[in-house]
Amino acid sequence: MVWRIGRVTGAGALVGVAASLACSWAIAGQPGGGGDTGRIPPDAASLHYSFAPIVRHAAPAVVNVYSRRLVRQQLDPFWTLFSGGMARDRVEQSLGSGSIVRADGVVLTNHHNIAGAQEIQVVTADRREWPATVLLDDSHADLAVLKIDTKGERLPTIAINNASAPQVGDLVLAIGNPFGVGQTVTNGIVSAVARSDVTTNDYSYFLQTDAAINPGNSGGPLVDMNGDLIGVNTAIVSSSGASAGVGFAIPASIARQVVDAAFKGDHTVTRPWIGAKGQALTDEMAKSFGLASPRGVVVTDIWTGGAADRAGIVRGDVITAVGDDQIDDPAGLTYHIGARRPGEDVSVRIWRNGQARTLRVTIETPPDSPPADKRVIAGRSPLSGATVINLSPASAQQYGGDPFASRGVMVVDVGAGFAHNIGVQPGDLIREVNGHKIATTADLVEATARDSLGWSLVIQRGGQIITARFAG
Repeated sequence: MVWRIGRVTGAGALVGVAASLACSWAIAGQPGGGGDTGRIPPDAASLHYSFAPIVRHAAPAVVNVYSRRLVRQQLDPFWTLFSGGMARDRVEQSLGSGSIVRADGVVLTNHHNIAGAQEIQVVTADRREWPATVLLDDSHADLAVLKIDTKGERLPTIAINNASAPQVGDLVLAIGNPFGVGQTVTNGIVSAVARSDVTTNDYSYFLQTDAAINPGNSGGPLVDMNGDLIGVNTAIVSSSGASAGVGFAIPASIARQVVDAAFKGDHTVTRPWIGAKGQALTDEMAKSFGLASPRGVVVTDIWTGGAADRAGIVRGDVITAVGDDQIDDPAGLTYHIGARRPGEDVSVRIWRNGQARTLRVTIETPPDSPPADKRVIAGRSPLSGATVINLSPASAQQYGGDPFASRGVMVVDVGAGFAHNIGVQPGDLIREVNGHKIATTADLVEATARDSLGWSLVIQRGGQIITARFAG
């Protein structure tokens, strides 16, 4: 039997687009919409009787998210005999769930629910249909923020509770639209709070739950016993594609960052860092450091002049905790730094030369020098059609590169053109063109604008250097 991790998106339908923006905040622990929300159970004993008051509190703010996109599909060679080789358009549809997080119609869902969509539609709990537009789409966190035009109507909302940390064993509800059958509530517990080996986004740090999550639940809320959102249901481990009791939700702290960025009008999310890169400890490494267990991150690189450097962290230090949060692996370090606010002072516990130390580090945003200077390469060079940027920690974080990679020019997209035909990929670093060193996008534009009888490219891909030659 082979187990697989799958995102929980279903199939559906959709129409239309519109936009508008106003201001109304939901407060954790308080009712989000109008009407009688019922009484929240005051203690665990009360939950023996019913989850209904919690559902009445949260469910009105849970929506269905339908998206549709057109995909150009090449016909089978046999059929091209009759169609003249023409491609045809195929409609792909997606069904997911979402949460209304602001009363004027701001909706939180998964990025993969709406990726590449030409049309997006939101269906509220009262079965009304609303065309939606995208305020912010964060593929790295697999989250998206949508807007529906309520024409001044105030909708029920659900609060994002990132103030209290969920504990293993906490009771939770998952609300969404599994398999398109309609709004459904399932219950379970928090099974784990720091799953970092689930690779559905670039910030692999998830809540795990045994509440049933199925295709169509993606983007819906994982709800605590106050009726607040503590996670965004995103993925499952299953051999069949249906719930096997192992589901994953993006924590509320990451969701709050994305929502706050959208509220400010940003189109991207810049996450804090301290300028330290590390690797997980093995049992053998832990013993060599004199540690009792292989928990922590050994620092392998430091950004000169960054927050970690200024605080005195050096290569070879083992970071064991950030604030009160234990660090087990690099994903945990990225999460516990990235979920904080720039300018915040935090204690970082390290292990150095057989002794524990505590240092104060000021959280900051990654440096954005040099500016990205995004450009599309034109002309008849082998790189024609590639979109490139100048590499910096900030641009690498935004486009999925390595913030600690040496500076240079990185490919972030490959459209139709020679670059696509020769196999250039996003993430490639362009090091040389016809013997000319490439340090900036301006260098690359100049080098590819020259007429040439032949082309020689040096490209860095991961840890490999690729040299290729092409006729002019």
